[in-house]
Amino acid sequence: MKLFKKLFILSAAVTALSGCRSDLLDTVPYDKAASNSMWTNENFCELGVTGVYHELREDYIAKKAYELEAYCVSGSCRDNDYSILAGTASTGSGLFSDYWKQHYEGIQRANDAISHLAEAPVPDAFKNKLIAEVKILRAFFYYKLNAVFRGVPYYDVPVLITEANKPRSSEIEIWEACVKDLTDAINEPTLPDRIAAGNAQWGRVTKSVAYALRGKVYLWMQDWAKAEADFRQVGNMGHKLFDGGYKQLFKEANEQSDEAIFSLQCIDNNETADGNSMSFRYGGRTTFGSCWNTILASTDFVDTYENIDGSKFNWDDYLPGYSSMEPKDREVFFLRNTDADVLKAELLSLGYEGDIDAAIKGIREKVENRLSKLSTAAQALYLPAGNEARIKAVYENRDPRLTQTIITPYATYNGSGNSVDHTFTSRWPYYGADTDAPFDLRTDTQSHLYYLFRKFVAEGSSEMTNREKSPIDLPIIRYATVVLGLAEALNEQGKTAEAIEQVNLVRERAGVALLNSNAATQVNGQDDMRTRIQNEYRWETAGEGVSFYEEMRWKTWKESKFNNADGTAGMKDIWGVITYNWTWGGDQYYVWPIPKHETDMNTSLTQNPGW
Repeated sequence: MKLFKKLFILSAAVTALSGCRSDLLDTVPYDKAASNSMWTNENFCELGVTGVYHELREDYIAKKAYELEAYCVSGSCRDNDYSILAGTASTGSGLFSDYWKQHYEGIQRANDAISHLAEAPVPDAFKNKLIAEVKILRAFFYYKLNAVFRGVPYYDVPVLITEANKPRSSEIEIWEACVKDLTDAINEPTLPDRIAAGNAQWGRVTKSVAYALRGKVYLWMQDWAKAEADFRQVGNMGHKLFDGGYKQLFKEANEQSDEAIFSLQCIDNNETADGNSMSFRYGGRTTFGSCWNTILASTDFVDTYENIDGSKFNWDDYLPGYSSMEPKDREVFFLRNTDADVLKAELLSLGYEGDIDAAIKGIREKVENRLSKLSTAAQALYLPAGNEARIKAVYENRDPRLTQTIITPYATYNGSGNSVDHTFTSRWPYYGADTDAPFDLRTDTQSHLYYLFRKFVAEGSSEMTNREKSPIDLPIIRYATVVLGLAEALNEQGKTAEAIEQVNLVRERAGVALLNSNAATQVNGQDDMRTRIQNEYRWETAGEGVSFYEEMRWKTWKESKFNNADGTAGMKDIWGVITYNWTWGGDQYYVWPIPKHETDMNTSLTQNPGW
């Protein structure tokens, strides 16, 4: 049973909380009387704290944090997010103001809860545990703000909008405030170390969350020894890597595994908004509910995944001359087979009941149309009977997390066409229908071949009932990121050998060659190890919406998103033709601007450089 999944859908909670919406930073006037009436007994105190947890459901706090990490088709992501990729963001961009407002709403609710719980007529042990939980949540909200704005006004009591006039505290002061809240929670004897799977309390924050989050704060502060100590404590509390397979980790059945530390709880319920939208945004038209795949994996990012032996992937090792070809001509390698005998055998094996000759003709015409747009030299590289096998080989010997995260060309996907389950295959160009052979995977971007996410996407028709309300919990902190954080803390202290041991725990689970196991994986010092840790974090957490904050901390976002090997950046077809350009707006993007709306209201706020 998931406590907050049930609490979130209680109409009583919604009604009770409607009177305590924050008036901090452009919200409705705060009703102190309504708020005071909430904290008169244990049940109301629980509901009040649930209101703080509920702020995790705001888009930029946790529910849609993945949108900041992923590449999007133009117009499919909110314009707010696209502007930061397009290099057109300004102090007036909605991304910055919405992000600011949502996190301060969480802070205001936390401050309200802490101030009222201190005076609530309930047992001390009960109130102290709840206060500890809320302090963890407040630290999380400030953590997220400080990661992008690097210094914000600090409020630890509820304030009216007319009183929200503090100047910015410094970045280090905010980190220290986070440490204090988290330390208070860790020192609270009534707060459990962690909560076991299946317990009715599962989903609440615990000491393991506090240690993990404080360790992350120490990484920002570059206090490596303290980060190491905190991350080790998380493991001492019983958290460990899930051993049932990387792909299965992101299924509802395993969301309470020992790897889960802090998650946004989701429920598939048509009457509430408590599911997540990742299946809808990541999945294609042959995902249950006919989804939109409006958020896509980066072609350049997919190319970073290593071979399974730990060597760097290079297209030319599989397709000699690929890198020197014009990007548009590389499409030849991705075209489906057209050999009549091969097609006939395939259609028959899939139970095709229509006119096979007509189907073969239709497929051939589509491929010939694509070939006609390529150079004569490129056309000569096409293999009518072996094109598919040749491109499949490019992905078969890679880090297994690649194909468990991404649907690659000619890979299969267990989807649903009109609520009937089928095994679909990603072929190019698309041919057929959702309920008939050859069961091509259909997308919402059919004029292009993009990489689609497999991770967090529903399979078949039994995993959800509403395409926009997936029941899969969204990981905010999981043990793999703690292990990699520990590896970073060790490496920065010069303990590179110990850092290698930690990274190898993650690589062993993934099924990729361990570091220092062969020439390709040999670590050449601290700098090399730093890069390897950063890459490991990207591969391990792809699609989860957490790596963006690490890129901001490492100041590698420009390098990883905009400085690609071929000198181009943007959304690309799999073979490298840019469909939407991204532009790096300048190094000031590593520190977001204080939103114009906030500086207009509070003249004591100073603006960040470059904005």
